[in-house]
Amino acid sequence: MALYVLADTHLSFGTDKPMCIFPGWQDHVIRLEAAWRRLVKPEDTVVIPGDISWAMQIKDAERDLAFLHALPGQKIIGKGNHDYWWCTMRKMQEFLDANGFDSIRFLFNNACRVGDIAVCGTRGWFFDAQDAEDNSKIIRREAMRLARSIEEALSLGGTPVAFMHYPVVMDGQTVEPLMEVLEQFGITRCYFGHVHGDTSGRLLRFTERGILFSLISADALGFCPKKVLLTE
Repeated sequence: MALYVLADTHLSFGTDKPMCIFPGWQDHVIRLEAAWRRLVKPEDTVVIPGDISWAMQIKDAERDLAFLHALPGQKIIGKGNHDYWWCTMRKMQEFLDANGFDSIRFLFNNACRVGDIAVCGTRGWFFDAQDAEDNSKIIRREAMRLARSIEEALSLGGTPVAFMHYPVVMDGQTVEPLMEVLEQFGITRCYFGHVHGDTSGRLLRFTERGILFSLISADALGFCPKKVLLTE
C-alpha cells in the first residue's frame, strides 16, 4: 500500500478549457492517465491537493470526477484556487454518493490515515488578494483549517504530512501564519502545487526552517504521480 501525490490535474471534460494552449501541457490527460495506471495499484492512494477541475459548479465536474474515480487506487482531493465547483462538504459527499464515486474522499478540515502517514493540509494562500485586509483574513482562516487538520491527523496516529495547494514559501516570501502552524506541530514534510513553469527546478525540493518542501504540480512532475516517502 503506497501513497502518491500529484496536484493540478486541471481536468475539463465538462467544460471548454483546453490546457494544450499552455507550453508543456499538450496531451496532459493522456500522459497523466498512462503514468497513473503504470504506477498506482488498486490498494494505493493518491493525494491531489487542488485545481482538480475547471468546472464552475459541482454538476459540471461529474465527468472529471468520474475520470479520477476510474483510475486505480483511492483518491484524497483538496481544494485549489481554480476549484470553483467546490461547495459544502455535505453537498460534495452527496454528489459522490449519488454517482458511486466511492474511491474519492475530500481533504477539508479533516485528515486521513494511509499506512504510516496521516494525510493533512488545506488550500493555503499566497498574498493573491488585492486588499491587504482580505489577505490577512484569508490567511488566518487557512491557518485555522491547517491546525484543525493536523490535530485530527495526530489523533489518527501515524506521521502527519502536510499537503497544500499554495506554497508556504516562495521567492523570499513566507506566509508566516501557515509556517508557524507547521512549526508548532512539528511538521517536517510539506507538498504543494499551484506553481507552473518552474523551469529552473528551484522549488522541486528545498528545506526551510527544518521543513522539507516539495513542488508536486502535475507539469513539474511530468504528469507522473510521485511516491510519498517518510525518508528521502
